[in-house]
Amino acid sequence: MSSLFRFATAGSVDDGKSTLVGRLLHDSKAILADQLESVARTSAERGFGGEPGAIDFALLTDGLRAEREQGITIDVAYRYFSTGRRSFILADCPGHVQYTRNMVTGSATADAVVVLVDVRNGVLEQTRRHLAVVQLLRVPHVIVAVNKIDLIGYDRAAFESVAADVATLARDLGLPDAHVIPVSALAGDNVVERSTNTPWYRGPSLLELLEELSTIDELETDLEALRLPVQLVVRPQGALSPELAADDATADGFRDYRAFAGRIESGTVRVGDRVEVFPSGITTTVAGIDCGPVAVDEASAPLSVSLRLADPVDAARGAVIAAAGSVPKPRREFDADVFQLDGRPLTTGSRVLVKHGTSTVQALVTDIRGRLDLDTLETAPTAALETNDIGLVRLKLAADLAVEPYAAHRRAGAFLVIHPHDGATLAAGIVTEGDSA
Repeated sequence: MSSLFRFATAGSVDDGKSTLVGRLLHDSKAILADQLESVARTSAERGFGGEPGAIDFALLTDGLRAEREQGITIDVAYRYFSTGRRSFILADCPGHVQYTRNMVTGSATADAVVVLVDVRNGVLEQTRRHLAVVQLLRVPHVIVAVNKIDLIGYDRAAFESVAADVATLARDLGLPDAHVIPVSALAGDNVVERSTNTPWYRGPSLLELLEELSTIDELETDLEALRLPVQLVVRPQGALSPELAADDATADGFRDYRAFAGRIESGTVRVGDRVEVFPSGITTTVAGIDCGPVAVDEASAPLSVSLRLADPVDAARGAVIAAAGSVPKPRREFDADVFQLDGRPLTTGSRVLVKHGTSTVQALVTDIRGRLDLDTLETAPTAALETNDIGLVRLKLAADLAVEPYAAHRRAGAFLVIHPHDGATLAAGIVTEGDSA
């Protein structure tokens, strides 16, 4: 099992995300004594809970002053903690619709997303939006925490009603089976330890489930072929020291050194493997792998390495090194699902930049196929995509890109839509299908 697991929390405003995260950190012994004292002091000053010693766990994650004053989460709050079984990176995402773009950011690299639902309110529009984003991003695991179960007397029927609605929504969206857990973030029921207040619930606690789930790398590394977008061509700079220059073999090796550096997005590479370079189409052999100053025989995603190739290859930033025979067909046009992040609408005819891996090319939005109606989960016609809309568009590129359908290759199928003048991110997208050039 991987030692590092990434997960994000999401949900509607006041569903208790920050409180859940604070409780999770507190009960898993991930809070330092001085932090706990500070939060306890602030809680007492505000008269939280009406009882001496009551702690507002939300203060452990709402770090911005505006968040504490307004009682809402605005930015993604990242927290790091570990248990005896694994380490975690947690992204506490905002719940307000205005900050849904931050939820996309926090969920994009997550192994799991924990979506909170207030048992008294059930599934809301923002719940539907968050689960639609989870489906769009193909997050491997979905956990729905039905919170505030203590406020309804741990009623089993109320929980099962919400769980049934979640199951129906997940099925309609095409999500994998969602894990549904009854919790009380305030009281700690089923957060770290299984609660005796819900004897009718036989499943694991939230933390137990997080410790058991597989990561993206565990699910995909062995299944996907090598993909390494070239970020930098490494060539020697400067002069050798007199001592090294006196050694002819060392001097020749220094002058001849040429490697292609980047982050392995998927797969594994070994010395002696046959690889192909996009867009040149040249096939060659891996002569060496450098991980920092150390030469290694093998490397897997998500390591950053420098590859030395046996043959001269003309490649620059934006090229892709892939397992031989697996390079995708170059594409100049493709369909994509996009999540609109910027306030400026995306319309047919919009001229944009598409950033894919380490490549950035000019592009044209040739068609807006529609937007997702969160009430009906159907695609509705539209002339433009506004902030927080999820829509289907067609893009035409000025140069070839090695894009692949997101469903088949998660990392090679993701891209950003960028404003060509100010560099702002307009939308995040995933490739559905497309035509080769």
